[in-house]
Amino acid sequence: MNNNTILLLVSIGLIICQACYQDDTPKPQSSSINKIMPLGASRVEGNRPDFESFRFELWKDLKANNWTFDFIGTQSDEGDYPLIDDEAFDIDHEGRGGWTSAQILDGLGDWLIETGSPDIVLFSSPGGNDGLQSLPYAQTVINIEDIIEVLQEDNPSVTILIEQLAPGHTSIMDTDLTNYFNQLQAAILTIATEKTTSTSQVIAVDMSTGFTNNFLADDVHYNETGADFIATKYYNVLVDVLEQE
Repeated sequence: MNNNTILLLVSIGLIICQACYQDDTPKPQSSSINKIMPLGASRVEGNRPDFESFRFELWKDLKANNWTFDFIGTQSDEGDYPLIDDEAFDIDHEGRGGWTSAQILDGLGDWLIETGSPDIVLFSSPGGNDGLQSLPYAQTVINIEDIIEVLQEDNPSVTILIEQLAPGHTSIMDTDLTNYFNQLQAAILTIATEKTTSTSQVIAVDMSTGFTNNFLADDVHYNETGADFIATKYYNVLVDVLEQE
């Protein structure tokens, strides 16, 4: 093996080691008031330029109205976003494309250890991927309830905004998926009432009413207009929840 080959292998090894180190290094825990965790799957994660998350539009709304807050999560958005008033978008979130309620429940405890306790959780499209994958409805409801309990055990004062999820494109909403969707919409209202405690509000946010095919970039994901629609619904609830400095 010649010297050039040895140097190349060493360089590759250093790059790999550096990448591993960066991936394994937790983000610093936030000390901000109003620590907000966007939690869910691809509608949280986004995938610019193919489809949008609501997070950027919500971040702009909160900034425009001078709220102090911090999005938290172990995931980072690698999309290209413009500066707003010379400030970069807060890219932290807890969204993973394609994940089911069971997968979110399985990972949540470890994520909370890494991020620290959120003050507010935006629980996006709970059970959406379960429905798309035709998973058992009853187990989905149990998983959603368990996710809320994990959040409340971590922070007994957490506020959880849980979506009555926006539908997919009408072309995919067949009879089975529509029935699943309608059952889940009703269940979310019940869960929000039953899981609210004296210190922890669980608030259902209706993302379905007024949502149309025009808000979708594909069968299930938001375009910019849809993302803004969802963000506005969140913002209108958050103004009565956020802590003032």
